[in-house]
Amino acid sequence: MNLELNNKYALVCGSTAGIGKATAMALAAEGTIVTLIARNEEKLKAVLSELPQQRQHDYIVADFSNPDALKTKVSEYISKNHGFHILVNNTGGPAGGPVFSAKLEEFENAFTQHLKCNHILAQTLVPFMKQEGFGRIINVISTSVKQPLDGLGVSNTIRGAVASWSKTLANELGQFNITVNNVLPGATGTERLAEIIKNKSAKTGKTEEESADAMKNAVPAKRFAKPEELADAITFLASARASYINGINLPVDGGRTKSL
Repeated sequence: MNLELNNKYALVCGSTAGIGKATAMALAAEGTIVTLIARNEEKLKAVLSELPQQRQHDYIVADFSNPDALKTKVSEYISKNHGFHILVNNTGGPAGGPVFSAKLEEFENAFTQHLKCNHILAQTLVPFMKQEGFGRIINVISTSVKQPLDGLGVSNTIRGAVASWSKTLANELGQFNITVNNVLPGATGTERLAEIIKNKSAKTGKTEEESADAMKNAVPAKRFAKPEELADAITFLASARASYINGINLPVDGGRTKSL
């Protein structure tokens, strides 16, 4: 299937590891010109050197704890280079823990790094998308928007806010051939999953292997996802072939989520 992504410009957040890196690789393989964005320049340079079909790929160094600085850096990049047809919002999840014991700062920090930064990037990138008559905004969030996950109180709360923001934005931008969708990863082989398994092991007294096996057994597929499997779903949603898919939450979780 020709995804018609050749020479499209994409900004991929959190693209130095995990799902973000896999997405950057998948988009570049389809001919997309990718700009990576994350806070660690050395890691950005390393991923940049790995991108297939070396063309005009680039990176931006930015810290998502500072939305104003993020807006300045991306705006300056656009003024000197080009806008973007595709935005992949992908930021590491908040630390785990019960929602009742969460500190206010945890909610504030997560709200800033997720919803505020997503919103700033959308506002900054959408004018070019409207001009081009083509736009794709894909938010990597969590299956917790369908079924809250135990021990991830702050994450459950913030992910729900991002999902509602996304659906509202989809309604407003659909008329411009700009779609806004959410991809909901299940347990995926990333550094964050390793951290979650470690925490579960410490709380239950089970080994990390036993904790991982219990998580796998909760999935009909009986395994964790590979980052590349999430990247494939994101890449399709970014393509011209997904032009009539808008405002949805797409679980990519091996069937773990019990709700429809």
